[in-house]
Amino acid sequence: MFAGLSDRQWLWFAAGFYLASFLLGVSRRGRAGAWIYALAGIGYGLQFLGLFLRGKEDGGCPLGNIFEILQFTAWSAMTLYLVIGVTFRSSLLGYCTAGLGAALTLASLAVPEWDAARSAHLFGGNPWIELHAALAIFSYGVFGLLALTSTLFLLRHYSLKSKRIGGWFSFLPSILDLDQIGVRLLGAGVALLFGSLILGSVYWLQDTSLVTASKLLITVPVWVAYAAALTLRLRGQLLAKRFAWTCVVLFAIALISLAPVNASRHPEPERIAIQPA
Repeated sequence: MFAGLSDRQWLWFAAGFYLASFLLGVSRRGRAGAWIYALAGIGYGLQFLGLFLRGKEDGGCPLGNIFEILQFTAWSAMTLYLVIGVTFRSSLLGYCTAGLGAALTLASLAVPEWDAARSAHLFGGNPWIELHAALAIFSYGVFGLLALTSTLFLLRHYSLKSKRIGGWFSFLPSILDLDQIGVRLLGAGVALLFGSLILGSVYWLQDTSLVTASKLLITVPVWVAYAAALTLRLRGQLLAKRFAWTCVVLFAIALISLAPVNASRHPEPERIAIQPA
């Protein structure tokens, strides 16, 4: 019964499980930790299957259009949480990450134009260029999780300042834990994006036509901005609310930058037409 499902249909199912995990967490205020994690895990597996099927058809990592980039970003954020985030022992962080995954997945599915056509064999069979792109988008997933924890930090800060520590606020992680998580995520994201830029620069120096100037003018400043935020945080010059707001705003800018970065690619000789499900 499921053998004939398309990759987009699997991704719809994944979005449904992410959303169910988020709604269960909200309705139970995080008290159903095992179910929250299980639903998010099933959604993660289904999203991996959908992306795997697209990758087989694309002939490489599925990053051929805005739809695939957003899907991969959501999958990256969920990967980070499921592999590392559970050590934080926060069901709230779990279902909020599922909410982020649901939002990015559903947003990409809801706009057919973002998946109207995609590039086939986007990386020309070069595994290093493919790794460069995958690291870049994975870093965006890390930054997405950072924006999420920063939002939780702002909520916890508000609850302490207004002396509202009961009800839903009681399930928020401590402000110190959220701050430490944020610094670690920022460091990981900066390192991943830096590695991606190093790989990309090696091939750009060999042939500058591989990367357009507009792409460099967008991606490099994104890394510089995040690296500057990390430096200021480590020096104690960007703390508490200012640090959290900076991380939230930077992720919004990073997401907005995806559209011009994707549009700046040179036209590919082979395109795959898509019939959205």
